[in-house]
Amino acid sequence: MRTTISVIKADIGSVAGHVTVPEEILEYAKRRLGEAVETGLLNSFYVTHAGDDLELIMTHHKGVDNEEIHGLAWNVFRGATEEVSKRLKLYGAGQDLLKDAFSGNVRGMGPGVAEMEFEERKSDPVAVFMADKTEPGAWNIYLYKIFADPFNTAGLVIDPRLHEGFRFIVLDVQTGEEYAFDAPDDIYDLLALIGTPSRYVIKNVFRRSDGEVAAAASTTRLSLIAGKYVGKDDPVLIVRSQSGFPAMGEILEAFATPYLVAGWMRGSHVGPLMPVPLRYSKVARFDGPPRVIGLGFQISNGKLVGPVDLFDDPSFDHARRVASEIADYIRKHGPFMPHRLGPEEMEYTTLPQVLEKLRGRKD
Repeated sequence: MRTTISVIKADIGSVAGHVTVPEEILEYAKRRLGEAVETGLLNSFYVTHAGDDLELIMTHHKGVDNEEIHGLAWNVFRGATEEVSKRLKLYGAGQDLLKDAFSGNVRGMGPGVAEMEFEERKSDPVAVFMADKTEPGAWNIYLYKIFADPFNTAGLVIDPRLHEGFRFIVLDVQTGEEYAFDAPDDIYDLLALIGTPSRYVIKNVFRRSDGEVAAAASTTRLSLIAGKYVGKDDPVLIVRSQSGFPAMGEILEAFATPYLVAGWMRGSHVGPLMPVPLRYSKVARFDGPPRVIGLGFQISNGKLVGPVDLFDDPSFDHARRVASEIADYIRKHGPFMPHRLGPEEMEYTTLPQVLEKLRGRKD
C-alpha cells in the first residue's frame, strides 16, 4: 500500500503581532486531527508551528490532492479561526483563508501545501522543512544544492544510485506553465529560471533512474491569489532521504549557509534564511529574520515516527551567527534596495497606496 505525507499550513492568527502561534490553536488542531485518526481518515499526524504559521503534518493512504484530507485541513483552519483566533483577538485571524467556501482542494485558497505519495522502502526517512517570513522560491537554491551540486551532496559523485541525477519540475507562478529539467544535463537552463525565485519555483524533484519522487514543495503565492499583499507565503517542503536519495546530512548541509531570501518585514525586504530549532520558532527582530525549522521523521507502515529537531545542533550555531551578521548589515540599508524588494514585488505590498497620494504632485 502506498503512503501519502501531506504538509498543509496556514497563518490563522498569532500572539503579539506576527510572532508566534498560541498553544490554544496547537491544542485545537491536535484534537481535531486526533479525531481524524480515530475515524481512520489519517494514519498519524504532528502539529507544530513555524513563526506565526500553523503546520499540519499528516500521513494517510488517500493520495495527493485528496478532497477529504484537504477538507480536514480547511476545517481545522476555519474552526481554529472561529473558535480560538477571533475569541482571543489574535493578530491576522484567518489571514491565509482567502476564500469563504471549500471547493475540494485548498490549493489556490490560501493555505500552503506540499504532498507526496510513495511505496515505502525498507527504511524511509523524510525531512519536513517549514519557513516563515519568506516565499516559495526561497527553496530554489537549497533544492539545487541538495539535488544538483556535488560540492554539497557527495552522493552525486560516489553513490551509483544517485549518479544519474534528478529531474526538477519548475512552475512559472505567473502563467501556471511547468518546465522539466534534468540535472546535470540541463543545469544551465535550470539556473536560468530558478535564479528568479519570485517567478520560477521548484515544485517537485524526481529521481531520473526510475521517476521516484524525491521532494515536494508548496508553491502558493498569496499576493497573486488576492491581488494584494495579505502576508508572506511561508512555504513548506518535504524531502526524502537515504538509500537512493541524498543522505540526511547532505540535505541539511545545504542549510549551513543562510542564503538571502525575499520576505521579512511586511513581505517587502530581503534577509537571510536562518535555520533554527523549534524553541526559536518565533520571529521578533524586524518580524524576522526569515527562518526555517526542520523536522526529521521515519515513515513506518504509514505512520510518522519522530520527530527529530534537525537544527537543534551546535553545528548550526555558526549559520545563525552569520545570519545575524547579515541581518545587521542589510538592515542598515533601511528603505533602500537591495534590502527593500524591487518595484515589481513592491506592487503587491501597501506601497502603491502611498504612491497614489503622490500622483500629480509637482514641484
